[in-house]
Amino acid sequence: MNIVAMFIFALLPILCLIAALCIFKVPAYAASFIALLMCIFEAYMIWQMPMFSIATAVLEGIAMAIWPIVLVIIAAVFAYNVTVHTKAMEVIKRMITSVSNDKRILVLLIGWCFGGFLEGMAGFGTAISIPASMLYAFGFDPILSILVCLLANGCPTMFGSIGIPTTTMAAITGLEAGKLAFIQSVMTAPLLFVTPFLMVMMVSGGFKGLKGLMPMVLVSSLSFVLPEILAAYFVGAELPVVIASVCSLGATFGFAYLHSQKHETPAEYKMDIRTSDKTPITVKSALVAWSPFILIFVLLLLTSKMIPFIHYPLSSIKSSFMIYQGEGAAPSTFTWVNTPGVLILLSGLIGAKIQGCKASEVLHLLKGTIIQMSKTILTMFSILACAKVMGYSGMISSISVFFVTMLGSLYPFAAPVLGALGAFVTGSGTSSAVLFGNVQYEAVQAIGTNAYWLVGSNALGVSAGKMMASQSIAIGCASCGQFGKDGEILKKIAPYAFVYLIVMSLITYFGTDLANFLCTL
Repeated sequence: MNIVAMFIFALLPILCLIAALCIFKVPAYAASFIALLMCIFEAYMIWQMPMFSIATAVLEGIAMAIWPIVLVIIAAVFAYNVTVHTKAMEVIKRMITSVSNDKRILVLLIGWCFGGFLEGMAGFGTAISIPASMLYAFGFDPILSILVCLLANGCPTMFGSIGIPTTTMAAITGLEAGKLAFIQSVMTAPLLFVTPFLMVMMVSGGFKGLKGLMPMVLVSSLSFVLPEILAAYFVGAELPVVIASVCSLGATFGFAYLHSQKHETPAEYKMDIRTSDKTPITVKSALVAWSPFILIFVLLLLTSKMIPFIHYPLSSIKSSFMIYQGEGAAPSTFTWVNTPGVLILLSGLIGAKIQGCKASEVLHLLKGTIIQMSKTILTMFSILACAKVMGYSGMISSISVFFVTMLGSLYPFAAPVLGALGAFVTGSGTSSAVLFGNVQYEAVQAIGTNAYWLVGSNALGVSAGKMMASQSIAIGCASCGQFGKDGEILKKIAPYAFVYLIVMSLITYFGTDLANFLCTL
């Protein structure tokens, strides 16, 4: 069978998923299961994958979904649910709106700055679930809350979870992680720069929302973009987004305070956040209210690579064993303590205690969170199982061979598309690197271009794919109680992702000379 036919067949599970969500309005958990069934059928009939290998690939996907992705989702939503149950979220609302009650500024502080920080520290959906649920709690439209967080989460993904996607890509291709991080930060800078502007326009209905707020959005944007580039160059791959988000949060918060002192919030952008609680907020009550999120920050920081004498001993508490039984099998490794889900869940449990929750209330909240997330959990099982079967069977390879063979010297146009496709299928920048890292590097050898630039374009594409990933959308829907709205959200976020992808392809194709210069720095 020729490579065009194999390419078309390999795409069918993905096309099936999109059609089920967007055209036939099938719930995400059912649509992803249908895509998995088609993937299994094709793997067995066309790619001749033994059924036992398919079954174990599915099991490996489910295991990887449970640990750490589902754990992170449950832990993050549980931490949020605790703050709602204890009324701490009301204190948080009052604190943030004391700086500004302008929804355009709130979306920058929570969706852009705080979301970027969560992506840099934890990843695995936390940067969508927690900010989206907070915006929804503030009175934002739930669909809009999800959309702005999907948009905000795209570009930071390459440095998510303390830089794991970038360090993984460097390890796979043999490139220097620090230099790759620097190149990627430059490549993504134009899109990273415009994202806060698009977020403000999204929540305010267009260009009119930028009126009177242009300097603040510019500050919020530049205070993220420039520190990220500098951190990538001087520090390495692990901390660019963490440093950038903290800088942007400080700059945006300060500018917001000054702005609110001089300007009245226009009525159309004012958030009417009412509360019957008029109790003055003290330092103690503020710390108690924020305690789950403070603990998330502290624990993720203490266990990160920045604190090696804590990070490495905890990371060594892990198990590796074979789940997939077939060609190309490798042990699956599960880190039991130093993983974001465990740390976020621990933060939620301690935070619940600090906020006065009884043990029975905690158990009730945890049980309720699991029930709340049950359909999302089923979606994760099918999506990750599908990704594993596609990878092990050779379906992903068939897609990449088509692009490399058919495009030749024009391949750089398609390089980000592969990164986007990997992120769309798996919901992970790291998984996209694993799937297509060597393909991108082999293309470098075939067409003779700059290795760092072409390999870096995979992470660039991930930024678009992550916005549309079923996993990301399902997490947002679960966080804001919008079950069954996955297709609607996909249709609304897709135009942004496709425009980003076109720009990314142009950057990759025409930026080789810039890449050669940057590699000399």
